[in-house]
Amino acid sequence: MNTYAIVLAAGQGTRMKSSLYKVLHQVCGKPMVEHVIDHIHELKANRIVTIVGHGAEMVEEMIGTKSEYALQEVQAGTAHAVQQAEKLLGDLEGTTIVVCGDTPLIRSETMAQLIEHHNNSGAKATILTTLANDPTGYGRIIRGAEGQVLRNVEQKDANDDEQKVKEINTGTYCFDNRALFETLKKVKNNNAQGEYYLPDVVGILQSENELVSAYVTNDFSETLGVNDRVVLAEAERVMRHRIAEGHMRNGVTIINPDTTYISADAKIGRDTILQPGTMIEGHSVIGESCLIGPNSQIVNSEIGNRTTIHSSVILSSIVGQDTSVGPFAHIRPESNLGDHVKIGNFVEVKKASIGEGSKVSHLSYMGDAKIGTHVNVGCGTITVNYDGKKKHLTTIEDNAFVGCNSNLIAPVTVEKGAYVAAGSTITKDVPESSLAIGRARQENKEGYAKKLKLN
Repeated sequence: MNTYAIVLAAGQGTRMKSSLYKVLHQVCGKPMVEHVIDHIHELKANRIVTIVGHGAEMVEEMIGTKSEYALQEVQAGTAHAVQQAEKLLGDLEGTTIVVCGDTPLIRSETMAQLIEHHNNSGAKATILTTLANDPTGYGRIIRGAEGQVLRNVEQKDANDDEQKVKEINTGTYCFDNRALFETLKKVKNNNAQGEYYLPDVVGILQSENELVSAYVTNDFSETLGVNDRVVLAEAERVMRHRIAEGHMRNGVTIINPDTTYISADAKIGRDTILQPGTMIEGHSVIGESCLIGPNSQIVNSEIGNRTTIHSSVILSSIVGQDTSVGPFAHIRPESNLGDHVKIGNFVEVKKASIGEGSKVSHLSYMGDAKIGTHVNVGCGTITVNYDGKKKHLTTIEDNAFVGCNSNLIAPVTVEKGAYVAAGSTITKDVPESSLAIGRARQENKEGYAKKLKLN
């Protein structure tokens, strides 16, 4: 049977008190609505339609081709929002799942189980429910003696006995697609808000003696709808622990999951150890048997096997195998560190490639540089890459040695096997196997220090 999905993402989210459209607020490095859509993609749904309203352009730009879109120009309730997908889905046969874009914790497995239950039951509508310790504010699911769903009662309409019911409506539904769009036309807005509500579809179907079912998920946190910053933080906490648990079960050691941040899209190899304070963000890929942290940040970067990143920042770069970075190094975007490279403390690398076995051990800046294999860059060395208008390239070829406190004024090349004497300022290319000295001649004035002290 064909499966379709409608994602409700048109609400402004005023309780967030933000200029950012609600469903674009991030949880573990990814917008809430993108979490939902990515989980739906795992279902291999035939079509996905996202209902957009406020901030439509931003949502479409963020999600791109992962979904089709329908615009709800006026926010007139959830039933009205779903109805905007009719032109795209209204005449199709199959099952449609309706999910809110502010429920980032819902799992693809739960949605698949809901759809399977719906299809097997023969119901026209199936409500995803869960059990809440405190159901205040939620619609209650009232069942009959044989477990059948009798009705969905909103909090304000529930009597004393109904308010004691723990099973709640999560706001996620499955429908027979044709029945959904036919019934939407019958929904009225005779309520205090003057809006058209999706739960009314369920009531109408029941009044027409159509079967309505419910599927219970045992994880209340999955159904969490994010309406303000407090709940956003709770969603972040739950997902962060969920992600960490997944990596740990796959062979990653996380010393303290409470102080470790891993994005939803990061990949980490087995036997890697993450120390406290580590942040792995974006689409980062960490190899096997690495040691990361403490207090390291890796963003959209690739780290090879058996590499150590100690208290350092790596942004949009590639780090090879058996390499050491840090402590307190800053690897800026578009850098490429080869295998067996050593980047030491207080080193900054920007848009530079550093070949196998090379060392930049401490207190240096390598910007816009191409560094060969087995090069030694001494303490305090700087590639002077900016002339005030343009950036220029510094090239240091294989087996070269650059002494401490050297300035390499780009564009300049230090050729294979060449040496640069400590304290030199290099403005011309250094030929292969040569020694370059570019510093003022030392002059000693004997006894002059005493004269200075007298003054």
